[in-house]
Amino acid sequence: MQLVLNDDQKMLAETAREFVASGSPLARLRKLRDARDPLAYSEDVWRRMADLGWTAMPFAEADGGLGLGLADVVVVTEALGRLLSPEPFVASVVLAGDVLSRAGTPEQKERWLAPLIAGTSRLALAHEERGSRADLRAVRARAERTKEGYRLSGEKTPILGAVGASTILVVARTSGGEQDAEGLTLFAVPGDGAGVRVTPLSRVDSLNAARLVLEGVEVPDEDVIGPVGAALPVLAEAVDRATVALAGEMLGGMSEAFARTLAYLKERKQFGVEIGTFQALQHRAARLFIEVELSRSAVLAAARAIDESAPNAAELVSVAKARCSDAFTLVANEAVQMHGGIGMTDEHDIGFFLKRAKACELTFGDAAFHRARFAALRGI
Repeated sequence: MQLVLNDDQKMLAETAREFVASGSPLARLRKLRDARDPLAYSEDVWRRMADLGWTAMPFAEADGGLGLGLADVVVVTEALGRLLSPEPFVASVVLAGDVLSRAGTPEQKERWLAPLIAGTSRLALAHEERGSRADLRAVRARAERTKEGYRLSGEKTPILGAVGASTILVVARTSGGEQDAEGLTLFAVPGDGAGVRVTPLSRVDSLNAARLVLEGVEVPDEDVIGPVGAALPVLAEAVDRATVALAGEMLGGMSEAFARTLAYLKERKQFGVEIGTFQALQHRAARLFIEVELSRSAVLAAARAIDESAPNAAELVSVAKARCSDAFTLVANEAVQMHGGIGMTDEHDIGFFLKRAKACELTFGDAAFHRARFAALRGI
């Protein structure tokens, strides 16, 4: 398995880094946070991402996409993560878009996937609920059969990228109990439809997320995505792909936090010398370097395993997420501490990396969840 980028991916990485840097995402993130903007990202930047072809990357050419692999997508998410870009690329394209591309009919793809690829709309996936803790089977929202379709009731939270999403793909139960693997069905619901209430959530990292309340939402049969009662396999694959894409963002974030900390160690002086010459800080920096590089290998291994349909792909997904959850938190904590007093202030940007690390750690399952999942997959 190749654990380095090929020439095309190196060019993509350079283009992505230049694009992200030109948009000053950290400055935008601070401004959006201070303004309490519920959208929490720039629609203009989203359209320009579509112009670059990013929103088309993971989808088949037959659906209007570029047919690229997850290893290519991770190159982009790493660049987005380096400067904490607030655009919901993982939530809308990699997660919700993947569900629709796998389970949708040609008519449904034309209706909802084509605008996503064109950059004129966004999707969101509502699969989590209070207390589900990354268990995809833990669904209480119900879908009752009606004469012309289904009636949805329940609550989903948190939903990444839900504010401003034109369509929300909702996972609800058409049969079975709360923990049953069977009985889960996907429905496409308009973000501003009757009975649909989207309430923005205030996250520590200031990204777009919301709580969704469904109050007798009527969904016609043509808006059911995939087979009734059998959504779990499609959902599991999409979440795994999104988990690796998010791990790519985490890799970018920890890499940038480490780079900024190294630069600070070389410029900050104490007792007339740079603090980077202190052996204790050198040892700590060396450990962070190792953690970042281990994370890089884990992320790329998971992405290529999924692209190659390797039998141990799910195991490597959990390895990557557990590794990145631990490493990003460690690097961000150390970055704040090695910046000293200034690192604790809101005026300094380094604190944003710690906030993103803590939010990412809990998204799609934390390190403990994925270590337990890895053990279960290995039969340990």
